[in-house]
Amino acid sequence: MANIGRKNPGRPSSFGGAIDQLFQENLGRWIDDGMWSVGNLHNRNVPVNIRETDKTYEVEVMAPGLKKEDFQLHFSNNTLTISFDHKEEKSEEGENNRWLRKEYRQQSFTRSFSIDDTVDADKASARYDNGVLYLTLPKKEHAQSVSRSINVL
Repeated sequence: MANIGRKNPGRPSSFGGAIDQLFQENLGRWIDDGMWSVGNLHNRNVPVNIRETDKTYEVEVMAPGLKKEDFQLHFSNNTLTISFDHKEEKSEEGENNRWLRKEYRQQSFTRSFSIDDTVDADKASARYDNGVLYLTLPKKEHAQSVSRSINVL
């Protein structure tokens, strides 16, 4: 699970946390193995870019060929989950309504991010444009960078 914010997940706070982290990382690799996910996009095949500005965190998910209705965005506790499930059916039918060929395609993706208390989840917004999901996560006012000039007396 990646992070959005200033948390440092690299150092678990306890031995149990270290075991949990090790288990999650290795289990994730086993579950994401290609032979287990035929027809699905692996998390590593869907680029996710995250940048920080003074007032927001900006997340971009590269997912061409989808519709905005395919996406699910969910905040739970300190976790943001971005997922999509896209099913497409193509049919080529003859005059007698006999199938000569019928194809189905399914793509799915799930990615979770730890967020810290600087993110104002109530003001998050998202839009999908030209194959990219743009998610804006505003920072809470106390966490925003302040810029001001100081007069020398």
